Amino acid sequence: MSNEYGADQIQVLEGLEAVRKRPGMYIGSTSSKGLHHLVYEIVDNAVDEALAGYCDTIEVTINPDNSITVIDNGRGIPVGINQKKGIPAVEVVFTILHAGGKFGGGGYKVSGGLHGVGASVVNALSEWLEVEICVDGKKHFQRYERGKVMNPLKEIGEADCRGTKVTFLPDKDIFEDTVYDYDILKQRLREMAFLTKNLKIILRDIREEEIKEREFHYAGGIKEYVEYLNRHKDSLYQDIIYCEGQRDNVFVEVAMQHNSTYSESCYSFVNNITTPEGGTHLAGFKNAITKTFNDYARSLKFLKDNEANLSGEDIREGLTAIISIKIPEPQFEGQTKQKLGNSEARGAVDSVVSEQLTYFLEQNPAVAKVICEKSIMAQRARDAARKARDLTRRKTALEGTSLPGKLADCSEKDPAKSEIYIVEGDSAGGSAKTARSRATQAILPLRGKILNVEKSRLDKILVNNEIKAMITAFGTGISDDFDISKLRYHKIIIMTDADVDGAHISTLLLTFFYRFMPELIKQGYVYLAQPPLYKVEKSKTVRYAYSDDELNKILTELGRDGNNKIQRYKGLGEMDAEQLWETTMDPERRVLLRVTMDEEESSEIDVTFTTLMGDKVEPRREFIELNAKYVKNLDI
Repeated sequence: MSNEYGADQIQVLEGLEAVRKRPGMYIGSTSSKGLHHLVYEIVDNAVDEALAGYCDTIEVTINPDNSITVIDNGRGIPVGINQKKGIPAVEVVFTILHAGGKFGGGGYKVSGGLHGVGASVVNALSEWLEVEICVDGKKHFQRYERGKVMNPLKEIGEADCRGTKVTFLPDKDIFEDTVYDYDILKQRLREMAFLTKNLKIILRDIREEEIKEREFHYAGGIKEYVEYLNRHKDSLYQDIIYCEGQRDNVFVEVAMQHNSTYSESCYSFVNNITTPEGGTHLAGFKNAITKTFNDYARSLKFLKDNEANLSGEDIREGLTAIISIKIPEPQFEGQTKQKLGNSEARGAVDSVVSEQLTYFLEQNPAVAKVICEKSIMAQRARDAARKARDLTRRKTALEGTSLPGKLADCSEKDPAKSEIYIVEGDSAGGSAKTARSRATQAILPLRGKILNVEKSRLDKILVNNEIKAMITAFGTGISDDFDISKLRYHKIIIMTDADVDGAHISTLLLTFFYRFMPELIKQGYVYLAQPPLYKVEKSKTVRYAYSDDELNKILTELGRDGNNKIQRYKGLGEMDAEQLWETTMDPERRVLLRVTMDEEESSEIDVTFTTLMGDKVEPRREFIELNAKYVKNLDI
């Protein structure tokens, strides 16, 4: 085996070889997320044409072979010879990294494709890609395979329209799965249409005999986006507050509306790219509404001279807001474009929102009063919650222990090696305590169903015994006090019965984590245990099945006859400690599902939680009717 390290061991990856060698560096991953990202890169280029004022329709088609076709009616990628490279401009776009019309050449004022890698990366990661360009009355065509040019750009006929058509087939050698999910694309394309006023985006799936098609077209832009996000909530006032303006070459658009819930839903975008971690534009927005509402509340004596200012959290309770800016030279922190860094964006958003929100409040005193009253109620609840937390801390200091009595803790002190099972009921809790590995596995039994936090303020949540036990056991604190570095277990495992009640308890727990401890999910610390549905015995053979398919497979292997004894587990309490250990808790044999969330789809996640866990019954009924066909193992 050679361990030489000299000049010849330094590899030079030319052209698009680097993309194929390290695809994750360019599209995040080779999982489903990366696969769908390919579509967004091509669509982003078309949206840039719309932002520049040259395109009003984009069509996206999922073809029978899982290839994707994107057609826009923009100017068409230039087909003339690029003087620097001596090849057609379209070939430069599809074969050279960091090449495009977005680097100050005057092609685009604003663009989402900051890094200029979109088209070429999609090309590199596709088995084949074909581009057709209609420009100046002529149609041009070129084909590539795994990033390599297969034929010179050629003219193939007359064209009575203009625009670009790109068709590509993701490379099976690169991606774990190359089957596109219609619903994932639908969510992202809907968002793009909301963010680009008057742009029409059509999504078509022609893989099945019954063709699926959706058209997204919103004349109201982000105002309609707020309406969409609030559609299953009770809005506190009818009009959506809308602010629009330009400062320091930054175009600012903000739409917002309060609802009767207790959670904040603010989403920020730069050049139509979502920024899950916010940045300077979001900071400017928060500063503007905090200052403006406090000034207004004081001027009309909603706040007395001796009362403290409303905090930003108080004012944003129940607020749904979209903050969208367009900026010529966005500076993102990292390739993933999660957070904006431009200092001018903060001042621009702050200025536009402060000025126009002040006008709105003065012209709509009834709406202003409703918002101020909700904010003051939120302030009082926050004070009550703070006192509850302080009381907990004082008790902890006096008692010398921070752990709830019902917790059976593990002896391991390293969080990376420790896990906690949140178990439904004392019966299953008893079995789990007997079955567990005491060194690394802690057990916290819950009595009944925890509070539905979607319908409760923080002060009510903090006095719920089951929630208090979890907060104390985890050690992280909650909401504003949350500190992930204090987490005592790096596996939080929800272990409930495999029935409807168990699923409901899991959903209540996930709602709590999502609303008040989202970092637990974002950092991959939350899991769902998968107890078996069936126990199959024949002679001295014992097998466990975790699904109906697996049961059928086992019965086929053992032989389908009268000697098979099949037990359907209705709950964890039906298993003895040994069975629970070997099926659900033994790290060598158990099945765990990690709970994940895609921050780029946080608005859709938010809508789902509101639909399933909120006050309104009708949206929940619609959701159930729409998704009933996907239900498995429903207990009746």
